[in-house]
Amino acid sequence: MSAIVSRLIHSPSSVSRALSSGLLNYGRLLSTESNRVDEPLKVEEAETVKAPPPPSEKLLVLGGNGFVGSHVCKEALDQGLSVSSLSRSGRSSIRESWADKVEWLQGSLLVPESWKDVMNDVTAVISCVGGFGSNSYMYKINGTSNINAIRAAAEKAGVKRFVYISAADFGLVNYLLQGYYEGKRAAEAELLTKFTYGGVILRPGFIYGTRQVGSMKIPLGLIGSPLEMVLQHARPLGRLPLVGPLLTPPVNVTAVAKVAVRAAIDPVFPPGIVDVHGILRHSERK
Repeated sequence: MSAIVSRLIHSPSSVSRALSSGLLNYGRLLSTESNRVDEPLKVEEAETVKAPPPPSEKLLVLGGNGFVGSHVCKEALDQGLSVSSLSRSGRSSIRESWADKVEWLQGSLLVPESWKDVMNDVTAVISCVGGFGSNSYMYKINGTSNINAIRAAAEKAGVKRFVYISAADFGLVNYLLQGYYEGKRAAEAELLTKFTYGGVILRPGFIYGTRQVGSMKIPLGLIGSPLEMVLQHARPLGRLPLVGPLLTPPVNVTAVAKVAVRAAIDPVFPPGIVDVHGILRHSERK
């Protein structure tokens, strides 16, 4: 080894040749020839660290075994949500496969003790509760029941959004169904107070679709679908006093369910009173 070093020291030409060879090789690494591009240095890929999945959304549907509520439950399951339903009768009579994936709970919103724990771990609520009868009965079902649910949900830190499926104004009909509409509007006012940024009120017109009563299916779409097409073209007449609200177009129950579920899980969905028909028209234009 000492002999080799000695030769290099005493032989300048050897040192020069060594330096020249080293610089030449280094230059080749930096040069780009006309027929060849030097391959880039290979860098080993960093190990991909998978982030934990976001916490699952749990939706509570009030009145989930009813006409509108059952469609809301099905739509929520299609969106990958965990779904539970609370109603006075408990499990739905629907015998379709999706119904087995819903947690069916029994309780009355007028008796808070019967459902005190149902909102544990719930992230959003959709209320489809409503009904007809005497004025006092309609106020309790449409108003008091929903007010009880809204207040209970507001006390749960996990519940971020509350969607209430209310009803459109129908002018003169409002006076004929005074308890119905007074109850609806009382529930709306409570929701806007308790859920300023996460409360959504949907006011659809007549909701049509296939309504199941026991083992019988009633195809309301035979009337609602053509009526919707006609009244969509008569929307300017809706501004007429007294009779205008009666021309509010019907809406398909599946469309209402889609808007309701979106309102419950989309943090940028606008709070407050929402025009269902306007949302649907906007979606169709996309």
